[in-house]
Amino acid sequence: MSSPAITATGTWTSAGALPAPAAWYGQHDGAGLLTSGTDKVLVIGGADGTSTAVGTTAVYDAATTTWSAAAPMKVPRRLYTATALGDGQVLVAGGISGSRQFPAPGLNAVEIYDPAENTWTTGTPMKQARWGHSAVLVGTQVLVAGGFTVRSGQSELALTSAELYDPVAKTWTEVGPMTDPRGGHAAVLLKNGMVLVVGGALPIGTGADADLAYCELYDPTTKTWSATGSMSAARAGHQATALAAGAAVLVTGGRAPGVRADGTYDPFSRATAELYNAGTGTWSQVDDLPGGRAYHRTVALGADKALAVGGTGDIRDDAGYESAAIFDHGTKKWTPAGGLSTGRWAFAAVALSGGRAMVAGGVARSGAAAAAADAEELAATAEIFSTAPTP
Repeated sequence: MSSPAITATGTWTSAGALPAPAAWYGQHDGAGLLTSGTDKVLVIGGADGTSTAVGTTAVYDAATTTWSAAAPMKVPRRLYTATALGDGQVLVAGGISGSRQFPAPGLNAVEIYDPAENTWTTGTPMKQARWGHSAVLVGTQVLVAGGFTVRSGQSELALTSAELYDPVAKTWTEVGPMTDPRGGHAAVLLKNGMVLVVGGALPIGTGADADLAYCELYDPTTKTWSATGSMSAARAGHQATALAAGAAVLVTGGRAPGVRADGTYDPFSRATAELYNAGTGTWSQVDDLPGGRAYHRTVALGADKALAVGGTGDIRDDAGYESAAIFDHGTKKWTPAGGLSTGRWAFAAVALSGGRAMVAGGVARSGAAAAAADAEELAATAEIFSTAPTP
């Protein structure tokens, strides 16, 4: 008996090859729109196949379907944050420059990209060097929070500190510390103007982390943090996406190992998904992802849908996933989406106009799945997802 056919929504088309392939392991790095509505995508820095930071940048123009090399950053970096400012410039803050040294010295260095001039200028440094932090545009200012720094010559430390960047005054101001130290977390601006910080990790020993289910809220009026509802599962390597104009947040996946809410053990990356209600401050479980994954990307498709794509089960010895799925906030259900031409994880992703999404670069294979165990194979291509019928 033949297997039933599965109808997938949407297709991927080639967006060419990046001028220089890279991988992005953070929550707030990789790619972003230069100006809303123009579909020009800036891809920044990241890591090469040996986890060494790179400073190359490139611009993809979806209107002409072309890539062009942009001016390189002044400081090569990975695990940084990139935030589009209201004037169209892009603020890049912190990260790690150099190789996979442990513990890695973090950066407080800041630089700003001007797309009109194709130039980078050195900005006012942050008060705290950090990597794996979050950055969110709150009004006209950028909120940077948490991340990791060096604790000693043999250990790392998660931070509670947070600071605000004022692009007019070009200054950083410390605000109240988070309730819990964390790095590798996601941060999302809510409809009510608050910022939700989700999950992340806390170093507990040399090369060992404890993932977090705790979440908290930043109040821009008081510049303070408060605890909010916790997820049912601790997560790092997850994704958080605002839906319903910021009234809800979808969280997907995360790295293994872990115990599911029903008590069963998940030996691979998490398949579970949860939805945050900004009005009540509580989480509810929704249907599992069609396949657990970590280091994937989730991109909003309009106000009420999200595309979860790619990822991996084990970053040490695995190939990137091709699979994708669409979550509908109205039905709380997943629909299979067309798969990538090249499976990948730790890649860049951005939403485009017309309910489309773009992915670029990332890791295709690592460890035993790669041709060489000591280097990761990077995906040099980019792809664009669309639900519109192919002409």
